[in-house]
Amino acid sequence: MAIVATQLKKGQCIKYQGETGIVLGLEHRTPGKGNALVMATIRSFQSGKTKDIRFASGDKVDTVQADRQTLEFSYADQTGYHFMDTTTYETVSLDAKLFEDYKEMMIDGLEVEVLFIEGKPMTVDMPASIEVTVTNSPPGVKGDTANAATKEATVETGLRLQVPLFINEGDRIKVDTRTGKYMSRV
Repeated sequence: MAIVATQLKKGQCIKYQGETGIVLGLEHRTPGKGNALVMATIRSFQSGKTKDIRFASGDKVDTVQADRQTLEFSYADQTGYHFMDTTTYETVSLDAKLFEDYKEMMIDGLEVEVLFIEGKPMTVDMPASIEVTVTNSPPGVKGDTANAATKEATVETGLRLQVPLFINEGDRIKVDTRTGKYMSRV
């Protein structure tokens, strides 16, 4: 379906210059002379790169059928990551490539939002943080505070991160999914 460039909205998926992408930002500009413009910041699903595209206000833009689904993580194996659709209770299997950055943050029951473009999964939005249990944490050395008072710990998913000295095995902690860093004790 084609729409006029002035009807674009943030979060919409479009086809442009032979690629498919999502609109991250919009700015309507009216220069002193000439026609109005729409500057769109678009992230390509194929390359992952962000581009600024200029549309004349009367240009037609092709929109793409996009569907966002909330899925609950069940398990992972050599064929990919398997989720349950929380509305239909069907199992949905997704390619491991979508989770390369998050493989050490996938815990049972984790709800993620998956963007499907024309029925094909394109992106995964993780929650801002996850709560995990520390499985390995050597005891902190008292008086070792000349440096940043942290030590390395391993959590149930295999993720290794720096935590404060007071964190022990069995403690539940909150981890930022964007950075993989310790946020707080739960």
